[in-house]
Amino acid sequence: MKKGKEVKISYWAAHATTIVTVSLVLLIIGMIALIGISARRETTRIRESLEISVVMADSVSDSSAAAIAGNLKALPYCRNVEFISKAKAMEMWKMDTGEDLEALFGVNPLSPEISFTLPESYSARDSITKVCKALNAIPGVESVATPESAVVDAMNSNIARLSIILGAVAVAMLLISFVLINNTVHLTIYARRFIIHTMQLVGATNGFIRRPIVLRNMYAGLLAGLVAAAILAVVLASAPEFGFSDLSTYIPWEYFGIVAVGLVIAGGAICAAAALIATSRYLNRDYHQLVLAR
Repeated sequence: MKKGKEVKISYWAAHATTIVTVSLVLLIIGMIALIGISARRETTRIRESLEISVVMADSVSDSSAAAIAGNLKALPYCRNVEFISKAKAMEMWKMDTGEDLEALFGVNPLSPEISFTLPESYSARDSITKVCKALNAIPGVESVATPESAVVDAMNSNIARLSIILGAVAVAMLLISFVLINNTVHLTIYARRFIIHTMQLVGATNGFIRRPIVLRNMYAGLLAGLVAAAILAVVLASAPEFGFSDLSTYIPWEYFGIVAVGLVIAGGAICAAAALIATSRYLNRDYHQLVLAR
């Protein structure tokens, strides 16, 4: 029992720096991933908030307009189709302006309308133009109101610019993280280079020497990923208690679960790869080369 306890303490002492360093690096990567997910969901929401209004001709009855609205629901470019009858259009007019057109003219002069939002794939100006052309070809449609092209272009341009910036930051962080983790693992194995040399002198094969070192560092990376994921989970869960909005509305837990699993896998894979590279560097070197090695 005592011997087993000493081995456990030795493992933690040898890999504590690796676990802490890798946890911090993975924590930053996880934060960037969650920010990217939140930004992607927000851009999707903005694009899918673009609304198109179809105004029917005066001669079109509510029942005919409702039938047209039902047909629009089956089209790929229509989301959240809403039919507005003449009576409802009058109620909305009264609420917005305070005027009673029916009392003024003796009849309801408003026409039924149909409004719907566009899927994200139809948020470009060219797609909106094609949708507008298709809607105007429907019998009984008097006019189609679409978002201004300048607003659509500005929105898509800003979203594309933001996506490029986030992508560049993510790639840079991945490269930096690999360098930091590789250096940390390398230092751990550097301290054991003479043990590696001694094992070779007694006939140990490269695979026999390399296997436990790679596995131990892989386990350290997996643990570091769990630590980083746990910290992020605590931050998400406790944000409302510190006066922040509920972050789960921007980052659903199912998306967080994907990021958490990714952090654990990335931690284990990067540490294992770094250990494999660092161990191979000291194999088959003589004593004098190990003394001068860095």
